[in-house]
Amino acid sequence: MADGPWYWCLDHEAVEPVDGCPNDRRLGPYETREEAQDAIARARARTEQQDAIDREWSGED
Repeated sequence: MADGPWYWCLDHEAVEPVDGCPNDRRLGPYETREEAQDAIARARARTEQQDAIDREWSGED
């Protein structure tokens, strides 16, 4: 198996090596394949957390 860096491809919803899709269509780089695999879940969790902060700040909650 090739060494990193690894990326999460937004188009293919899969982990890719450095020779993958263009960088504007993926998240990363990550040191390990496992980190790349979890990238979208971490991004979603951060977005949800920030959305909650924004709602609280604007008085929606």
